[in-house]
This record gives sequence, structure tokens and C-alpha cells, in this order.
Amino acid sequence: MTADPRTAPTPSATVSGDAVTGPPDYGGGSLVNLVAELEHRLTGSAPSPRLHHRLGVLIPDAPSFLLVVCDGLGAAQLEHPAAVSLRRSMTAAIDAAFPTTTTVNLATIATGLPPSGHGILGYQLYLPDLDAVANTIKWTTLWGVPLEIDTAAMLPSPNLWERLGAAGVEAITVQPANFAGSPLSNLVYRGCRFEPVHTMGELVEAAVDLAAVPGRLVLAYLPQVDFSAHVHGQDSPEYAAALSLVDTVWSRMARRLPGGVAMVGTADHGHVDFPTDRQIRIAKPHHEGRVFSGDSRVMFVNGDGAALADDLPATWVPAAEMEGWWGPGPHHPEFAGRRPDGVLVADDGFMVLHRFSDQRLIGNHGGLTAAERRIPLLIEGRARP
Repeated sequence: MTADPRTAPTPSATVSGDAVTGPPDYGGGSLVNLVAELEHRLTGSAPSPRLHHRLGVLIPDAPSFLLVVCDGLGAAQLEHPAAVSLRRSMTAAIDAAFPTTTTVNLATIATGLPPSGHGILGYQLYLPDLDAVANTIKWTTLWGVPLEIDTAAMLPSPNLWERLGAAGVEAITVQPANFAGSPLSNLVYRGCRFEPVHTMGELVEAAVDLAAVPGRLVLAYLPQVDFSAHVHGQDSPEYAAALSLVDTVWSRMARRLPGGVAMVGTADHGHVDFPTDRQIRIAKPHHEGRVFSGDSRVMFVNGDGAALADDLPATWVPAAEMEGWWGPGPHHPEFAGRRPDGVLVADDGFMVLHRFSDQRLIGNHGGLTAAERRIPLLIEGRARP
């Protein structure tokens, strides 16, 4: 008898320390498994394991699904007073993929694969064929020069949207209009119908109406919490206003949800605030002979990173000890070349910055602490009788 992949054991931690708690549960307790669960419900198959049974049963069967992705909304952030409706809908918490950053996890949604399979291994990604580090949101160098990359062709084919289409399921994303045609949108929404909106009212109306048609997966993307957490921090009135807006959008969609549509909410990562005295910059001489990428919570290093760890609030983890952090095989063809020699995992409460890192941001993420990796599983709606 073949074992149920949803009951596969969780990989064990590879290193001990304040900021390292082991890889995400790619066997059934992570974002990739949520995507696989929805794909399997709609098509009967998926390339990754579905959710563990105890999580999968929380999602009702339905002819259509509305997937709401709240950028930067970790499970712990639902304790905020402004998150009343979101907190009421939370049924469980799951893991974001490593590293816990937007482009990595949006690529996981777009492919239904862990980072090891889709090849976007970090926010700042070393591309050996160009011998350059790319900002994977803007697809420029770290100093802003555009890179000659066809982002629409970077992710494996077929991606999630293309597999859904081949099975007769229409994939639609509802997004702020200014994201249409961006390098990141071209990367993650190849084969997905893009519905631009200009207000949150339009987003609610479009998402609910589009999901009402059977045989659809509609993804609504809300960027407000992430932006506010980065710029203002979680103790600010701006953050409270952004979280309140997302909470209102969620509650309005829930009230308008038609029968036969299940609404599932989640995020791509959580957030932690870091005061400037906890943001530690790598000295300029240490850049010689090394290439830094990743992000400031888990700094990727090509070169000797072990020699830096004694002078930084960080743990050096060589690539050989990172089995499973990006997920299981089969690996993307470029995985070995894009993977760093190792990573500097910043201690809890600290960031490590290289010379091109942005020290202006208060909120940050990317690590494996619970506040960064645990994301909510929100459920609303009942299947049509």
C-alpha cells in the first residue's frame, strides 16, 4: 500500500540556535501543500503533497475557490485589535516556504512547488548565467540596473495556472491595477487571467462575482499590510489602518460569498520589527571575495561565510547542513548554481545587512522564527448542498 503523502514526517531541524527551528513542513503543513490541496480538489491531481488530513478537512469541498493572499500577514499578527474578522476566520496556522519572503512564496503559489522545484530561492537571487544578483521583485541588479531576463519564462512549465487551464478550470487573479505587466506579475501569473482593480471596493466585487462561476480558482492579492509593516512598523497607526482595511475587505467578501464558493485566506510570510540598533552592517572589507544575496534575516553567502559569524549576531549554516530548507527534490535545473555556499542566519531580534541592503525598513522577514514562518489558514463559506 502506498503511504498517504499528507502524513509524511516533518524534516528534523538541521542546526540548533535562537533563530533556526528546522525547515518548513513541506510534507503537508505548508503553503505549497495548501496550493496542492486546492489544485487536487479542482483537478484530481497535484505535483506536491496535499495538506495533512487534519488541515485538509478544514476546507470545504466546493465547485470554485477564492484564495485571498494577504501579503505580510503572519499568524501572530492576527492578535492585533484591528484583525477582528480575520482572527474569527482563522482555523489553523501553516508554514511559509523558506526563505519567508514574498517572491519565493508567490512563486510557490504560482507553481504548486517548493522553492527547490521552482528555482526562486531568495528575494535577492544569484544568477550564475549572468554572474549577477537580481532583486526578484524589480528584476534589476541590487543598484537598480534592469536585467535582461524574460521573467515570464523563468518558472517551470506547466505552472499551476496552466495545469488548471488544461483541466478545464479557469484561473483568475484580482490585483491592484498598478501591478499589471510588472516583472513580478509576468513571473508569477503566466497563464492566469489578470483582472485589475483600482479600489478595495472593486476588488471585493470582482473577486466574489468571478468566484461565483463554478470551475474557477480566483486569487485576490492584498499588499497593504506588508507595505505598512515594512515602512511604519507594527506599533504605528498606519499599520493599524492597513490591517483594518484588509480585515474589512475579508469580512465584506465573506458576507457576499455565494453558496458553492469556499474562501481560503493565507499569507506569504509574517513580520518582525527591528530597531536600527539591531540592524548590523557587514564591514566593507568583508565584501571582498564574497557575494551576498538572500535578505537581512537569512543572508546568503557565496564564499567564506563562516569567518564572518564570530563578528556578527548570526549563525553560519553551510549548504551541506541545509537539507530540506528549500524543500525536497526533484530540484529545479538551476538549483545547484543558485544555491549559496551557506547562509548567515541572524539571531532573534537582529538583522545582518550588506552594502546594498535597505536599512530604512522597520519591519522585516525571511527567517525561520515562528513570527516569520507561521501564516494563517483562514476559512469562510460552505459548499453548495
